[in-house]
Amino acid sequence: MAGQPIARFPIHLGRGGTAVAQPEFTGMAWYGDYVARHAEDGAEGRLVSLFHFAESWDSWEMHPAGDEVVLCLEGEMTLHQEHADGSADTVTLGAGEYAINPPGTWHTADVEAEATALFITAGEGTEHRAR
Repeated sequence: MAGQPIARFPIHLGRGGTAVAQPEFTGMAWYGDYVARHAEDGAEGRLVSLFHFAESWDSWEMHPAGDEVVLCLEGEMTLHQEHADGSADTVTLGAGEYAINPPGTWHTADVEAEATALFITAGEGTEHRAR
């Protein structure tokens, strides 16, 4: 069996210690199908994904069901967080550094050159808004 590239085929971590390879990521509509595939895991499910960025994000997102880990693997990215209590933080991540987006925290990122990051996300109920 050949290994799977995580940038194309994310992983779902579910109840009972399960890890399920996902179909190829095809864009924003993919997330709706993902939520439907793993609805039974609810807030306990986690999506593990990898993305490469050559520019800043064009939107904000928020995950109400749980924490999200953002682990920068290469390059540098500046994460902007707007917390549910009204406070805000800015965290610059270099290779090997991580930040946690608590539940209900709106977040986006600036990338000056290029960056690659691994995300472990409680995806249930995720919302997006324009930046």
